[in-house]
Amino acid sequence: MSEIILTATQIEHKLERMAFQILEANSNNDTIIIAGILKNGYAVAVQIATFLEKNSSKEILRCEINMDKKNPNTQISTSLKESEYINKSVTIVDDVLHSGTTLIYAVRHFLNVPLAQCKTAVLIDRNHKKFPIKADFKGLSLSTSINENVVVLIESTGMTAVLE
Repeated sequence: MSEIILTATQIEHKLERMAFQILEANSNNDTIIIAGILKNGYAVAVQIATFLEKNSSKEILRCEINMDKKNPNTQISTSLKESEYINKSVTIVDDVLHSGTTLIYAVRHFLNVPLAQCKTAVLIDRNHKKFPIKADFKGLSLSTSINENVVVLIESTGMTAVLE
């Protein structure tokens, strides 16, 4: 049986707050790249980018990160070329931070070129990390048992987070 952790309205509020935090962290940068890990991470990134575009005159670039989450050490591709994010501020976004594996490999990919800064953002941080990575911006910290699963459901009416 699933238990709702965050409703669509709650998620919207959390993502808007995260967008303002990202904006504050980028006060010295003219361009902010919001890079979401496909599929759910990118959906979260799009929401954050939309809030940034509404509340800032900065250039907001959206970037899709395509990777095999079951085997993250394989080839990672992005919708932006490396030359487009050299010396720019990149915020890597995912829906749920489970073990940190996906996020750390995504960060590693972007470190192939010099960046102004690299930050991470997740809607839900589960606190079960295997790697030394943290979310710089998070919507909710949730201590769960290792056997529980957190899923972000994306529907036309919005996102919902559930605990399974």
